[in-house]
Amino acid sequence: MSDKIKNPKNKEDARDDALSRRSFMWKLWIVLGGVALAEYLLIALDFVRPHPSKKQGNEDDIFVAGPLDRFAPKTVTAFPAGRFYLARLEDGGFIALSRTCTHLGCTVPWNADEGRFVCPCHASAFTMTGDVLSPPAPRALDQYAVRIENGVVKVDVSKPIRRRSFESSQVTYI
Repeated sequence: MSDKIKNPKNKEDARDDALSRRSFMWKLWIVLGGVALAEYLLIALDFVRPHPSKKQGNEDDIFVAGPLDRFAPKTVTAFPAGRFYLARLEDGGFIALSRTCTHLGCTVPWNADEGRFVCPCHASAFTMTGDVLSPPAPRALDQYAVRIENGVVKVDVSKPIRRRSFESSQVTYI
């Protein structure tokens, strides 16, 4: 009788508690494993499911830079809203360049005093045409298509054009 007073639970009750804790933990692991499997399947499904592509040529993708006479030769004009620079070359041609460095994606500012783009992150430098002057950038700045309609410069910002280096065929003339 004194045994029951000191230890109110007998051995059978202790075994039932252990089994219920063990079964609870086992059920918890099954639920957590099921949640992890469901998350994996959703990610895999999202990866293989085709996503609707953005149609090119949408009016919102055409950025109106302004009239031709607004841009003097040998100048670079920043368009933060369009996320590009518009460079008017010495010969009067236009090229639109991405503001994103091809090394790690930092925003590259135009340095008018030096006449080049210099990346603040790792000091890559680019010419007015976006060609690499000094690494670590692996290639020229991306460009956007430029068109001139009725004396107005327009830039298609729907898709940047990757390029290895500058070529004269990338320049748009009047």
